[in-house]
This record gives sequence, structure tokens and C-alpha cells, in this order.
Amino acid sequence: MINIQGIQNGVVIDHIRAGFGMNVLEYLGLKEGNEMVALIMNAKSSKHGRKDIIKLTNIDNVNLDILGLVDQTATVNYIKDGDIYDKKHPSLPPRVDNIFKCKNPRCVTSIEQVPHTFVLVTESGMYRCMYCDDLQAGLCA
Repeated sequence: MINIQGIQNGVVIDHIRAGFGMNVLEYLGLKEGNEMVALIMNAKSSKHGRKDIIKLTNIDNVNLDILGLVDQTATVNYIKDGDIYDKKHPSLPPRVDNIFKCKNPRCVTSIEQVPHTFVLVTESGMYRCMYCDDLQAGLCA
């Protein structure tokens, strides 16, 4: 059994679907940072069978909107002096800007410099382009 010690200050993203940890790091932009990051993949979970866990040292905030797009099952634990002081559960954001691009070649976003804006239309994570009404699945679909 591998023993990964806790962190004193930072963020622990727990209950990530097994195999999605690298996606979370990529979409949150944490692969390029200078802070210490620990990714634990396929850890045993009594709730989900297997899960990924990310530990971020000396980071005090993560983008919950992006995390909600990648994996809504995740839990974000904020750690200070070795103790959890806050816990958040991400959800699908009602609107996203410049996270994904409209795939409709006739959309104004393909020819003009405007934000790629999508609005949530279903609980399952379907988003509609604000300009052309084209549908697109979220990141976790």
C-alpha cells in the first residue's frame, strides 16, 4: 500500500472519477504551474470503487466552474494548518466563456473575434452557443 501524506496548506480535489485526474489538471491549468502537485490515480473508494485525487500545496483557490465542467462528482477540500476549513462541490455553470469553441462553421465566432459563449440548456451538460444556437456537450459528457 502506498502512503501519501497530507498537506498543511492548499487544496485537495477528491472523488475525481478514476482516470479523469489528468484532465482536471489540464483544464484547470495546473500542469504548467510551479507549485507542488500530487496526482493519485485509481485509489480505492468506498463510494465509487476507484477515484483520482489531486493535492495542491500552497494554492488557495481552484476554478469551480471549470471543475464542474470536467467532473461534477469531485469534492474540493480547502486545507489550512493541516485541517479542512471549507468544502465545495462543483456543479455545471449556467454560462461559460472561452472554455470550448463552437463547431458550427457558419457561427460568427468562426469569423470574428468574439468570445465563445455557451449557455447551459440541460441538466446533463448540453450547452447552446449564444450566437448560433448550436448545441455542444460539456467537457465531461
